[in-house]
Amino acid sequence: MNPQFSPADVCQNQKGIVMVVCLLVLLLVTLLGVMSVRTSQDDLQITANNQLYNKSFYAAEAAKAYVRNNPDLYGSQNITTGNPVYFPNASDPAASQMIVSNAAESFNGEVEYLNSSTPPRGSGYQVGKFRSHIYQMTCRGHGPRNATTLIEAGFYRIGF
Repeated sequence: MNPQFSPADVCQNQKGIVMVVCLLVLLLVTLLGVMSVRTSQDDLQITANNQLYNKSFYAAEAAKAYVRNNPDLYGSQNITTGNPVYFPNASDPAASQMIVSNAAESFNGEVEYLNSSTPPRGSGYQVGKFRSHIYQMTCRGHGPRNATTLIEAGFYRIGF
């Protein structure tokens, strides 16, 4: 005895398989969607952190420009080793901050005299007549959400 299947029985079996395949495809599409959203959120967080770092970095760069444009920070008045000059407010170094473009970006720092030596070779200054006064500046840039960047740079000034 061979059981005979009717066309209706065959369609009934295929409908069950189609349902399972559709559910698997729906599951795969849902997983891809969830992963895409998560990746997008991570990328957004990385971009936001990078922007915060850039704002604090440019504030620290503004501090370097501030030092370059204020020779009283590294002039003949600042030639005492171990006694840094704070900027932008020398009278209160702890509260000293200068706002760059808005309240979220500011900078501060100090310039310290290190020592005196002969002028560097190739500077064009006579060795016995001139001295090279060596300084170190520490510039702090402050950005939104407490982002901070520290830049340290050494430089020299030619004088007598």
